Order: sequence, then structure tokens, then C-alpha cells
Amino acid sequence: MLRLIKRNYFLLISVFLIFYFGFNLVSGERGLFSYIKKKELLSNLKKEELSLISKIEDMDHKNSLLSTNLDLDYIETLIRERFLFGKKDETIYIIKKNDN
Repeated sequence: MLRLIKRNYFLLISVFLIFYFGFNLVSGERGLFSYIKKKELLSNLKKEELSLISKIEDMDHKNSLLSTNLDLDYIETLIRERFLFGKKDETIYIIKKNDN
């Protein structure tokens, strides 16, 4: 038995190293599965970043309408939406959404 192990020493070490590096290539912190998860996370974060940038630009635009050049049409729209005010002889309908 000992003679067989000595004769196949190189083969045993090679098989062990192949299993070791194969296992670490697939799993582990720097493995293939971890790489796929991190790539998906990066993709989701980029989408979220684009969404947040769009929201910031929208808020900047709305802020500029209220601060630099006072836009009376935008102010009227805000008053109508938030306070449900209307003009004289105007009927306002409130439509409630059912969450079914």
C-alpha cells in the first residue's frame, strides 16, 4: 500500500490540487457564483442610480419653477392638485382608486 502511494504520489497531489482549485474557482468569496451575484448587484445599483438621477433632475426643475422665474401656471397646478381648489363655477371630481 505504501509502495502504491509512493508510486502515485504525483498523481495524488495533482488530483488534490485540481479539486482544490476547481472548488475555489466555483465557490468562495472570489468564486464564480460570487462574481455572478456581484455583477447582478452592480446592475441593480446602476439602475437605481439612473432612477435617482432622474428624480433629482425632476426636483431641480420643479425647484427652479418655484424659485428663479416664478411660474404662475405651475403654482396654479400645485394648488389644484394639493388643495383641491378650482376656479369659480368649476366642478372638481375626486376619483378614488380601489386597491384590490
